[in-house]
Amino acid sequence: MIYSLYGSVVERAAEKIAVDLGNIAYEVFVPRPQEFLLGEMAKVYIREIMTQDDHYLVGFQTKLEKEAFDSLTEVKGIGPKTALSALSGTTPEELFNAIANSDAKFLKKLPGIGPKAASQIILDLQGKLVKEEPKKDGDNFPSVRAALKSLGFKAKEIDGAIATLGDQNLTDQDALRVALRSLRKDY
Repeated sequence: MIYSLYGSVVERAAEKIAVDLGNIAYEVFVPRPQEFLLGEMAKVYIREIMTQDDHYLVGFQTKLEKEAFDSLTEVKGIGPKTALSALSGTTPEELFNAIANSDAKFLKKLPGIGPKAASQIILDLQGKLVKEEPKKDGDNFPSVRAALKSLGFKAKEIDGAIATLGDQNLTDQDALRVALRSLRKDY
């Protein structure tokens, strides 16, 4: 089983890319090929699809996107191609948010998802997808903490920025903006 590929993106088409690992290049179907830059090195998380009639690789830029794909393929009536198509129209965060809020209207706008599939996604996945990191005492913003960490800030800097947020009722986006302003003042 292939977990991930790391190589140069040598080709890009409407639904797929080719990743050259040196001696061999793999064709990989991806939700949004335009996000992969030709000639750039990329890490692509892989899900290998094997059926009676087909064998191909599906790739993702993040583990979260791969989890979203895996979750969609667990839904009754949604196969790998439909899940891939649906992910081409959204991000994992938006998808998970729509499922958590029973937003069938949003789901129906995704490519390949009709009213019946949207209802089935909500039915099968609601309450099962949100895998939050354990909160630290007084930490109301775990996603902001993760975002700052991914931007390269050290734990001590992140703790200070999160502390400035207090118990304010902010969206994650607003909280991140405030935390970044706080960190910028420290430099």
